[in-house]
Amino acid sequence: MNAKEIKELFPILNQEVNGNPLVYLDSAATSQKPAAVIEKIDDYYRRYNSNVHRGVHTLGTIATDGYEGAREKVRSFIGAASTEEIIFTRGTTTALNLVAASYGEANLSEGDEIVITPMEHHSNIIPWQQIAKKTGATLKYIPLQADGTLDLADVEETITENTKMVSVMHVSNVLGTVNPVKEIAAIAHKHGAVMVVDGAQSAPHMKVDVQELDCDFFAFSAHKMVGPTGIGALYGKKQLLNRMEPIEFGGEMIDFVGLQDSTWKELPWKFEGGTPIIAGAIGLGAAIDFLTDIGLDEIEKHEHEVVGYAMERLSEIEGLTIFGPKKRAGVITFNLDDVHPHDVATVLDAEGIAVRAGHHCAQPLMKWLNVTATARASFYLYNTKEDVDTLVAGLVKTKEYFGDVF
Repeated sequence: MNAKEIKELFPILNQEVNGNPLVYLDSAATSQKPAAVIEKIDDYYRRYNSNVHRGVHTLGTIATDGYEGAREKVRSFIGAASTEEIIFTRGTTTALNLVAASYGEANLSEGDEIVITPMEHHSNIIPWQQIAKKTGATLKYIPLQADGTLDLADVEETITENTKMVSVMHVSNVLGTVNPVKEIAAIAHKHGAVMVVDGAQSAPHMKVDVQELDCDFFAFSAHKMVGPTGIGALYGKKQLLNRMEPIEFGGEMIDFVGLQDSTWKELPWKFEGGTPIIAGAIGLGAAIDFLTDIGLDEIEKHEHEVVGYAMERLSEIEGLTIFGPKKRAGVITFNLDDVHPHDVATVLDAEGIAVRAGHHCAQPLMKWLNVTATARASFYLYNTKEDVDTLVAGLVKTKEYFGDVF
């Protein structure tokens, strides 16, 4: 199935915006949803809406099977050893906060080090800032190379015997950099540190095997991988999750409640207090089915071709600066001389082209790039080379328009 045929499976993409066919180039922020996922969620609410785990009636049984079936699909999708290692969360941000607040706060103290990078999304910076303040640990950064990549020699130098946590994004949502997280995990483990991976931008686009990466935690979101918003997952090695305490308390996650004390359910449910995100999990399961049917290898190959073509075409535009390495995932962040990124995005929107503009929840990286904001085009399985041509034509028009203005 080619990208044009895949695009037909996404109802929202078959429309006009401002009188032009929609060209959606903002999948790094959130991906669009195929009819198969939408229908699966609709089917839950129409046919077997019920709470899970708590009842013995038919609807509750079907809902529980759907919810726990989705957990098994997540396990298989990322290569985890057991469904006990898969925690459903609201998304990557919640998952990273859970690791920081539960494992980090309990295992860090003054003199310990947390190591991250300047390219991280805010959701992989702020939780560690807060835990460092609470525990007295030191927050350190692996320096970036000039092209926005990491050098393993710098990783070796930054991680020390005092390092207890290393948390790195697998793929940069700004630069498209694919970080060597497997090699970083090996260095972290050599020093006795725990490795956390922000997989928000990798899980939707390439095959991920958490056992091969040997990361200790891996977080990702459904909405970036053709699934619904409000649901994601945290993978954690069983021995670590067993040592962690929940950070949310209430129904569903308890074993026994007395007047003065309580005990928790076993994994994974001790981290899933309250009514879980049932429809979201079922939608995530449907998204995994959709992506698996197409094939992650095929998706990665297609994105590589499209982003390579886009790099060539965008390089033809005089005055356009592309940030990040030549070898990258399906993200291109750029600026057009003398035109603010928000103005670029506004003119492109008038042409039916959706791109992102701003700091992309990466203000430290913007400072490192010496810019206040950038524009970003991000590509996915439903984008084509024709979409790239439309983007280039829109940018040329933008340049001409602001050239006339000035």
